[in-house]
Amino acid sequence: QVQLVEFGGGLVQPGGSLRLSCAASRSIFRSYTLAWYRQAPGKEREFVAQIAKSGSTNYSESAKDRFAISQDSAKNTVDLQMNNLKPEDTAIYYCKAVGLGPTGRTVYWGQGTQVTVSS
Repeated sequence: QVQLVEFGGGLVQPGGSLRLSCAASRSIFRSYTLAWYRQAPGKEREFVAQIAKSGSTNYSESAKDRFAISQDSAKNTVDLQMNNLKPEDTAIYYCKAVGLGPTGRTVYWGQGTQVTVSS
């Protein structure tokens, strides 16, 4: 059963904007902390932004002034609004859910969505 599905990646010019969306199963959305990570070619996967069920947010240094994470409880989605995109933002963006499952701490990853920033 697929728990997380990302949407919204694509090609954008430097300075442009994209909005990514992560659709979670209802049980995951209600109980797990959701976050966005990214992995650029030849680099390790890195944290981008996180939102707690309380609504509190946390961002990486590179994201905090340009990206905004939000959640929609009606749609069970977590979105990442990315503004003023730079070529170094090019990566596969992944949605991650962390929480307490039936067997203890459980982590789910989405399949990823490609974001390419290029002129």
